[in-house]
Amino acid sequence: MFRTRCRTRERDGCRIGSVLMFRFEADLKVFLHREPIDFRAGINSLVALVEQSMQLDPFARAVFAFHNRRRNRVKLLLYERTGFWLLLRRLEQDHFVWPRQPQAVIELTTEQLHWLLEGIDVDAVRRHPSRRYRHAS
Repeated sequence: MFRTRCRTRERDGCRIGSVLMFRFEADLKVFLHREPIDFRAGINSLVALVEQSMQLDPFARAVFAFHNRRRNRVKLLLYERTGFWLLLRRLEQDHFVWPRQPQAVIELTTEQLHWLLEGIDVDAVRRHPSRRYRHAS
């Protein structure tokens, strides 16, 4: 579902002060809840929100993302084999730029989720279109 790695200059593993990085697998679906939530909500409340408000299956192979009113915190909920994961990211000074789409549930790629967590405005990023060329005969 996701993998972790340690960024350090030493080769013998992680040390104190190193940064632990994680990356979600590319085939994982990502769903954002558009409206802010009460951040006292735990796993059970978020599972109920996924089922009732987002109309999605919380046991699906997906990450569900939520933000608080000030957008300086994000919670990620996902299910893996035997239980739920709840990850929290808090920014000290900045805020997350949530996509400005009208639907209640926004679907992103895992790459876009990583951009969002890094502070990149996902709506502002534009890729070059895919091109398909044929050989001239």
